[in-house]
Amino acid sequence: MTLEPGAPRDAPRPAAVAAAAGRVGAHVGRFLRRPAVAHVLVVGGFTAWALLMGLGADSMYWLSEHLDSAQVLRMQLACVVLTAAGATALCWRRSRPVVVAAAVGTLAIASLLATGATNGFEIGLAIALCSVAVARPVRDVWLTAAAVVLPVALVAWAAPLVRVLGTRVIGRDPGDPAALRSPLLPGALADAVTPAWLVTVVPVVVLVLLGIACGTLLRNRRLRLAALAEAAQARAAEQEQRARLTQADERARVAREMHDVVAHSITVMVALGGGAAAALDRAPDQSRLALKELVETGRTALDDVRRILGVLHAAEDAAEDAAGTPGGTAERSSDSSSEPAPMEPQPGTTDLPRLVERFRTAGLPVRTRGLAVTGLDGPACLDATAQLAVFRIVQESLTNALRHAPGTAGVDVEVRRAPGAVEVVVTDQGPGQDVAPTPGTRRGIVGMTERVAAFGGTVEAGPYGPGWRVRAQIPQPNDEGEA
Repeated sequence: MTLEPGAPRDAPRPAAVAAAAGRVGAHVGRFLRRPAVAHVLVVGGFTAWALLMGLGADSMYWLSEHLDSAQVLRMQLACVVLTAAGATALCWRRSRPVVVAAAVGTLAIASLLATGATNGFEIGLAIALCSVAVARPVRDVWLTAAAVVLPVALVAWAAPLVRVLGTRVIGRDPGDPAALRSPLLPGALADAVTPAWLVTVVPVVVLVLLGIACGTLLRNRRLRLAALAEAAQARAAEQEQRARLTQADERARVAREMHDVVAHSITVMVALGGGAAAALDRAPDQSRLALKELVETGRTALDDVRRILGVLHAAEDAAEDAAGTPGGTAERSSDSSSEPAPMEPQPGTTDLPRLVERFRTAGLPVRTRGLAVTGLDGPACLDATAQLAVFRIVQESLTNALRHAPGTAGVDVEVRRAPGAVEVVVTDQGPGQDVAPTPGTRRGIVGMTERVAAFGGTVEAGPYGPGWRVRAQIPQPNDEGEA
């Protein structure tokens, strides 16, 4: 960068000067937009202009040549009184805009009669009607404007002093009859629409239209901001509602998983424990095998529970991180010593033989069909979600059979690939001994129904012959890609 000859080395750069001016302008704009400052500027500006026009009319237009000094003095005193009343009325323009507009219009008429000019009340009318446009609908604004401006225009046409002062404003002699006629209009219209009337009324009409336009813009801006705020609140409420629904769905899913894991595991563990106790003396090897299976079932159930809770806590930690919750890192660091949740995949159809073997060890005579079929036509070709649904349906059905049909002659489990669907059928032969009826919570059936409904399938569960049957159909694409 080179400096011009004679320029000081530390002269401010144009970009820095522009940035500084922009910051100053922004501060000044914020200061002027304050309600109290704007109020003082509006009322003060009206007062200053009205006094300037009213008290300076004699020196500007040489009224003393056409009116006597006492009348000019009365006109000046009337201007002071009317200006004070107008400034006072404008102080309530925000709370009662229509009343203030009517009051300012009345004062403007009084000014025309007493002084021959509006003397700043054209600005007062613009301010008052701007406030009306901000606060009221368009129809009310134009009705108020017509009710205020038309009487002012009529009085300006009829008031004698308006002819004198208006003629002097355009630099002509009030005693000259030609000065009272408009040279641009023909015939009687030239006598009706005088130059004095035009020079008095036209500023009123122009300023009133500008005031209405400014007030309408301000009203539209406020309505737009209010609509944006309302839309933002609606979006926030919708997001909150969606978050609640998501949390409810997540709770239902976790509750369903916990029921499937805990109910199955506890039922199998109770059956294994009872079998181990019964076979402890006559078949120690069988008892040892049952106890080993009991421990393995408990360990698997514990891993499943920890995996479900681990996923739940991971979601909560992610929500805390997103929300910036203080102390979230400290809480996680305190839990870092605990063993991490297992990350094994969810069980699928390949785990069905192991599941069936566990129930057999618990004393349930299970016969299977279709569990070992693989390939494109077998259940192993399903996606992970569908395989988990098949596994949970078989698990829940066998758990119910173990709990409600002790000593049953047999339980048949069949998993087959039907056209466009996977079908799971679990049928037991009913209890083999008298048992007291134990009404269930039906949570298991609800859970199976919800799982299958996610795929658009159906579940049928109810009595079948002497026992009970669960039949579920899970729609899946077939080999040709049909649904």
